[in-house]
Amino acid sequence: MRFPLRPFSRPRAGAGLAALLVGMTALSGLASLPVHARETAVSSAAPAKLTLERVFASPGIAGATPRALRLSPDGRFVTVLRNRAEDRDRYDLWGFDRHTGHWRMLVDSARLSSGHELSEAAKMQRERQRIGGIKGVVSYDWSPDAQSVLVPVDGQLFLAHVAGKDAGKVVPVAAATGGEVLNPGLGPKGGHIAFVRDRRLWVAPLDGAAQDSAAQAVTPEESNADVHWGEAEFVAQEEMNRMAGFWWAPDETQLVVERFDESGVGMVTRAAIGAGATKVTQQRYPAAGTPNAAVSLFVISADGKSRVAIDLGPDKDIYVARVDWAKDGKTVYVQRLNRVQDRLDMLAVDPATGASRVLFSEQAAPHSWVNLSNDYRFLADGSLIWWSERDGHGHLYRFRDGQWQQLTQGNWEVTGLVGVDEKAGRVILTGNRDDVLAGQLYALDLAHPGTLTPLGDPGYDNAASADPSGRTLIVTRSADRQPQQSYLADETGKRLAWIEENRVEGDHPYAPFLATHRPAQFGTIKAADGSDLHWVMITPPLEPGKTYPVFTYHYGGPTVQVVKRGWQGALAQAVVARGYIWFAIDNRGSDNRGVAFASQIHHAMGTVEVEDQLAGTQYLKTLPFVDPTRIATFGWSYGGYMTIKMLEKHAHVWAAGIAVAPVTRWELYDTAYTERYLGDPKAQGGVYERAGAIAEAAKIRDPLLVIHGMADDNVVLDNTTAFAATMQAGAVPFEMMLYPGQTHAIGGPKISVHLYERVFDFLDRHGVVPGGK
Repeated sequence: MRFPLRPFSRPRAGAGLAALLVGMTALSGLASLPVHARETAVSSAAPAKLTLERVFASPGIAGATPRALRLSPDGRFVTVLRNRAEDRDRYDLWGFDRHTGHWRMLVDSARLSSGHELSEAAKMQRERQRIGGIKGVVSYDWSPDAQSVLVPVDGQLFLAHVAGKDAGKVVPVAAATGGEVLNPGLGPKGGHIAFVRDRRLWVAPLDGAAQDSAAQAVTPEESNADVHWGEAEFVAQEEMNRMAGFWWAPDETQLVVERFDESGVGMVTRAAIGAGATKVTQQRYPAAGTPNAAVSLFVISADGKSRVAIDLGPDKDIYVARVDWAKDGKTVYVQRLNRVQDRLDMLAVDPATGASRVLFSEQAAPHSWVNLSNDYRFLADGSLIWWSERDGHGHLYRFRDGQWQQLTQGNWEVTGLVGVDEKAGRVILTGNRDDVLAGQLYALDLAHPGTLTPLGDPGYDNAASADPSGRTLIVTRSADRQPQQSYLADETGKRLAWIEENRVEGDHPYAPFLATHRPAQFGTIKAADGSDLHWVMITPPLEPGKTYPVFTYHYGGPTVQVVKRGWQGALAQAVVARGYIWFAIDNRGSDNRGVAFASQIHHAMGTVEVEDQLAGTQYLKTLPFVDPTRIATFGWSYGGYMTIKMLEKHAHVWAAGIAVAPVTRWELYDTAYTERYLGDPKAQGGVYERAGAIAEAAKIRDPLLVIHGMADDNVVLDNTTAFAATMQAGAVPFEMMLYPGQTHAIGGPKISVHLYERVFDFLDRHGVVPGGK
C-alpha cells in the first residue's frame, strides 16, 4: 500500500546514454520540446485564481512531465513518452533526431489503439504499477539495430520503424498475435522477445518479429487455471515492487522463469460496482494470515527444451524478492525473504544444476523488519554494492570476497543508488545527508569512501538515474515554485542539456497562477520520544487579527515521506486559494528517518502516528492566525485509516475528518504488507483488533465523511461497508460518498473535481469555512 497524495516517480534510464557525450552540442534542441502540450495555456500577464477544475484539467497544470527517457543504440535518437495537451493521461512516443535537430511523434497511440478492453490480469498489473489511469504507450524497447522500437498498445505488440527505408511505418508483431500480450521484453542482446500469453511464457526471434515467425511457448500448458508462468504473483507486484516474472541470461540462451500456483490462496468475491452494471470477479487474494501463492523458479533454455528447478530451500512459505544474473551468466542471484520478513538471504545459484547456497543474510533489528530495495549493483569484478539498514540507517556497503566494507555512514539515509562507474571507481547516489527534506546527489570514490562530493543543486529536491556506465545522469528536480524539471548531466553533475526545462513562464500552464503562488514554510516540533517531527505549511496572505481554517493532510504509514522541500503540488495551492491553511506533518513510522523512527509502528499501527498528528494539531492551535475550532483532517488509503483512528482516539480535537479508501480491518488486507508490520493475525495479543478501526468506531463524535471507489481491488470496499455497518449499528452519524467503477486511485478530470467539491461542501456544512474574525 503506497498512495501518497503527491506521488513522485523517478525516470528510468535507457541503455547507451553515455553516447550523448559524443557531439553533445547537437542536442541543443532538447530544450525545445513541442509546444503542442501547452497550446491551451493562458497568458501569465494577469494573476488568476487556481480552481479545482483547472488543477485536474488538461494540459497538466505542472507542465510537461516526460517519462521513460531512452537513447537509441546508435545514439541518433533521444526518445521519451509525452502526454497530450487535450488528454493528459494519453501518452505517445516522441523522438529527437540528432541528424535533423527536430522532435517528432514516433508512435501515435490513438492511431494504434484498438479500443480493446484489457483483461483483468492486465488491468491489475497496471493498478499495481500505479498507472491504471494512463492510456496509450506505457513502455517501449529499442531494437538492437536502432531502426525500430518495440511498443505494446492495448495488449498488442507493434514494431515502429524509426529510421531506414521503412521509417514511419508501424506494423504489428506477427509473432505476438493471437491474444493479449503481457510483460513483453527484449533480451539483453536484442535478439529475442519474450512475453506472457495465456499464463505461459513465449519466446520469438526479433529478426523475424515483423514477419510470420511464430513465437514458441517455452513453458508447459497447465490444466490448472491457477498456475501462471512468467508473471509475478499479486503480493510481489503490490508489496515488493517486483513486476518481473522472467529474467534473461546475458547471452539470451536461457531465462529464469517464475511459476506460481495460487490454488491454495483464498478466493474472494470482488464486486466492481459500476454505474450501469456490477461485474463480479472471483479473485485469489492472500489476506493476512492465509496462504500465499506457491512460488518456484526454473532455469529454462530459450528454445524451451531444457528446464532446471532452482533450489529455494526447505521452507516453501517464503517470498522471492529479487532475481539477477551475474554479468558472466555463470550465477543466478535470488533474494529470499522469510514470511515474517525479518531475514533476507542472498542465494547464489548454479544455473546448470539449480543448486543454491546462502551468500549472505540481512537480519532485521529487534521489533522491526527488512526493507527491500532495488539499490544494489553486481560489479564486473564479482563484488556487490548493497544498500542495508544494518547500522540503523540506510547506507551503502561493498561485499567482496566474503567481506563487508561500509561506504557511507551517519545519521542520514541513502535514498537511491543511482549508478556505478566501474572504470573510474565512482558511485553516484542520492541521500538526505544535508537536508532531510530535500534529496541531493552525491559522488563517492570507492577507493576513498570517506568523502561525498555533492553534485546537485541544493536549492532543489533532487532524484536521478544513470546509464549503465554511470557516466551520464538523468536528473529530475523540483522546488517550491518549480514543478519537475529533467536534464542530462555528466558524471560531475554538470548539466549537458535540458530534457524538459519546464520553466514556469510564458505559456506554461502554471504561469497564470505564479503571481498568487503561496510559499511553503517548514518547521519541526518534538514527538513524545524527543524525535523531530517535520511539518510543512502553506497559508493564504494573512491579515492582522484574522484567523483561518486549516486543511491538514496526512498519510502516516510506512515507506512514505510527505514533507519535502520540492514542488508541493497544485492541489495544495488550490486549497489555499479557497482561504484554508494547508498543513502536513510526518509522524513516526514514516520514511527516510532511520530504523528506530520507522519501527515504532511495529505491531502497533494506529498509535504513535495518531499521537504525532495530534501533536501537530496542538501546535497549530497555538498559532495566533489559526482558528482552533476550524481544523479539518484529510487522508487517503493509509491516510484514510488514520483519519478514522484520529477521530476515534481524540474526540473534538478536529472539527471534521475525511477518510478516502480507508483500511478499517487489517485482516482484509494482504499478507506481505500487513504481516510485515502487524505479524500473524492468529497470534495472541489482540494486535489486529487494536490496530483496526472497527472496535472503537462508536466513539467517533465529530463529523466524518468516508469516500470509497466501488471497484477498489487494493483496499476493497468491504473495509468501508464493515465500518459503515458498525457505525449504523451504534447509531453514530457519518456521511459517505461512493464512486461506481472507480478503483483505489479515484480520479479523472471531472471525477476528481466532484470528489474534492464534495469534501469542501462537507466542510462548509460543518462550519470549517474561511471567514470569521
